[in-house]
Amino acid sequence: MKLTKAILMNLVLLVLFAGAAQATPSTTFWTPMTPDIQSFGVLHIGVDNYFSVNKAVGSGGDPHSLPTDAGLTIGVLPFEKIQMEMGVDYLQPADYPWSFNAKIGFPEGALFKESPALQAGIFNVGTHTNDAAPDALTNGTNQNIVYGLIGKTIPYINCRISAGPYIGNSSVLVNSATGDSQDKGFMVAIDRGFWAVKDKEGNEFNRLVLAADYASGTNQIGGGGVGLYYYFTKDISLLTGPVWFNDSGWNGSWKWTIQLDINTPKLFGKK
Repeated sequence: MKLTKAILMNLVLLVLFAGAAQATPSTTFWTPMTPDIQSFGVLHIGVDNYFSVNKAVGSGGDPHSLPTDAGLTIGVLPFEKIQMEMGVDYLQPADYPWSFNAKIGFPEGALFKESPALQAGIFNVGTHTNDAAPDALTNGTNQNIVYGLIGKTIPYINCRISAGPYIGNSSVLVNSATGDSQDKGFMVAIDRGFWAVKDKEGNEFNRLVLAADYASGTNQIGGGGVGLYYYFTKDISLLTGPVWFNDSGWNGSWKWTIQLDINTPKLFGKK
């Protein structure tokens, strides 16, 4: 009964977030295609920057950078076999900077031996609805993208692969040139760790992680990237690499990203 009540309460919160409020949950690089979910009571702090390389200030209408994203994500279910996270992001510069996300799922091996990770989530749930024609570049931020994920670690090569479909708000996720709806697609990601080390407490982690992902669709989220994580500790990492986009009308030409990620000690729950 306690498990059922906790799941139901958090699903209600998920629905409330979806109705209330663009954002980044736990990600591989550009997309939320990762089997990872924040542990219960652990707060994740992330700062993501996307900027152009070797461009003069007055080089046409191509946006030289995307808004800087400062985000908080926290695990909210105290169970091992089913986990959930919820997050809020603040993007600047932006007219409507607040956004929310959430996801719930089963980690690998939770359902049965060797079972894959399974997740469902929502992200880019913004606070602003459309106030212009669908083909104008002043669409709302309420992309409301719902997605599914299946992820699995491939034995022997220590490589994780994740994939899943997505569907979002058809009046917001559109082709910038034609205004045609581009609200459905798929996302895929892969990552692999290298250079295994141990910290002073004996916790093992990979110092380097190579990651790549991609989202289909000629819309705001279509595109992908390849980058390298460097883990200073198991809880502090820096990611950098190029990101490209399927629709340059929305995001401009390719960008370079630097992303800082920090997990705090548990704020609540058993240590």
